[in-house]
Amino acid sequence: MTDLLDVIIVGGGFSGLAAAKTLHSQNKKIILLEARSRVGGRTHTRHLPDGKYVDVGGQWIGPTQDRMYELCQEHDVTWYETYNQGKNILDLNKTLRTYTGLIPKMDVRSLINIDFVLKKLDRLAKSIPLDKPWSAANSKTWDSISLEAWVRKHCFTSDCFKIVRAGLETVYACELNEVSMLHALFYIKSGTNLTCLLSIDKGAQQHRIKGGMQTLAEAIATPFLSHIKFDSPVKNILQQDNRVIVSGEGFSYHARNVIIAIPPVLISSIAFTPALPLFKTQLLQKLSMGIVGKVFGIYEKPFWREKGFSGQVVADEHAPFQTFFDSSPADSAYGVLLAFCIADRARNFFSQEEGARKKIALEAFSKYFGKEAATPLHYVDHCWADEAWSRGCYAGLYPTGVWTNFQNTLAKPTDLIHWAGTETSDIWYGYIEGAVRAGERAAREILN
Repeated sequence: MTDLLDVIIVGGGFSGLAAAKTLHSQNKKIILLEARSRVGGRTHTRHLPDGKYVDVGGQWIGPTQDRMYELCQEHDVTWYETYNQGKNILDLNKTLRTYTGLIPKMDVRSLINIDFVLKKLDRLAKSIPLDKPWSAANSKTWDSISLEAWVRKHCFTSDCFKIVRAGLETVYACELNEVSMLHALFYIKSGTNLTCLLSIDKGAQQHRIKGGMQTLAEAIATPFLSHIKFDSPVKNILQQDNRVIVSGEGFSYHARNVIIAIPPVLISSIAFTPALPLFKTQLLQKLSMGIVGKVFGIYEKPFWREKGFSGQVVADEHAPFQTFFDSSPADSAYGVLLAFCIADRARNFFSQEEGARKKIALEAFSKYFGKEAATPLHYVDHCWADEAWSRGCYAGLYPTGVWTNFQNTLAKPTDLIHWAGTETSDIWYGYIEGAVRAGERAAREILN
């Protein structure tokens, strides 16, 4: 007779770790199966040979992400302010200009238009019930059009459209025609509001983790590290006789319940017996992942600060990257410029060889910050769509029709199978906070 566990958790990202932490604290017999050789999922702190590090995955926390701050305090993990002083750069129509604050300096008509579009999105998002976005008064209308269709209709100048598009691509990690307007509004409300999603100060990019985000993931995992099996991708899940049998190459475990905490696009790589319900399989066929690349120049010091620059850039579609940030460590012992390469720009950039990518990147870095930017100590880039166990970032995308047709199908338990992952959270969907909340919720479903 195989030893019967209480719960098997599939996936060692923040959602799986949060579920495991909750269950372990209640003395449940658990095992966590992780396909990678590390915890952290869509967060990953890459350490370089000389001791420097960069967060190639999720790296920020901000106001209203209460569970993340509580976890940091509980595990003595320190956070610090994202650098946000000095002039920002706008690269628009092949012309560079500087500005301060959130909204760039432009012609008055475009500025008024940008303000109108962002405030209207926020106003519409307020009406979305987070637990039932499909029940909003205009849900069918909003779910029948893409975010791009709505944005094009409400941007009256081409410059307004270019800036709004660059900002929203950075928020959603996709082309604006890849998500429904209803999903876009749900996502805004889920992350407090659009100003919060776009901002550093009092926003989603306010704080970073000292030592990198994986420091927190590893700290959470430490008490139950002996219950984690790495390099263990799950191939089969069989439900029979009030138990679940979860197996893969060289392992098979039996439990009363299972929590699946992996990106939706990976679920179809598991063979389920009996098959998942039709609604669930149909929904999973319709969800794709966003595409994000992070591109880093690592320097002896953050030299741009001495020149009065924040390290922040917003660029229209003629540039290879949408946005830049100063991603230096807490002590500024070295300087890190981070460029976000998203959606079609990412598909174009990452289809080239690394040497070509580095050349394109350093030309862009030099254009914005001068010749010092052309010679970093290290160049690092990372595309999450290339990772077999993520296949994209930040999160699963709901195209037109999916919210209203499938509603909360993704998070609904399937007999003994419970579902986690940031995509099953109604608060901070797509963020690490959402992943943690979803993992804790799935664990509570089982405990209750």
